[in-house]
Amino acid sequence: MEKLDKKAFIEKIFDFEKEKEWKYLGQIPAIIDFYADWCGPCKMVTPILEKLSQEYAGKVNIYKVDTDKEQELAGAFGIQSIPSLLFIPQKGEPQMARGALSREAFDKAIADILGVKKDEAKPQ
Repeated sequence: MEKLDKKAFIEKIFDFEKEKEWKYLGQIPAIIDFYADWCGPCKMVTPILEKLSQEYAGKVNIYKVDTDKEQELAGAFGIQSIPSLLFIPQKGEPQMARGALSREAFDKAIADILGVKKDEAKPQ
């Protein structure tokens, strides 16, 4: 998992300062966890995301954005509650999920939104 600041987000995900229409810059689908260190539900999601980042290595990139440090970035995406998780497919529009998701919900979102099936992931 990689933490993104505004500069890295603009380089790797989407240049929201220049572009009006969504244009994902990544090579594979991604999940972005908008979180804060003090957030209890965010702490529950972190170990799930760490495991997913290993299992889906090379298939899905998983990023984290600290909303306390990256307030402009959080504001650009209308983040009002955390955790908020942005699922970004290779093609098409990203979808936001709010609140702590279960492992099963992540697997379903990865399959349904990102188009990556569990059997394509590395078993751990």
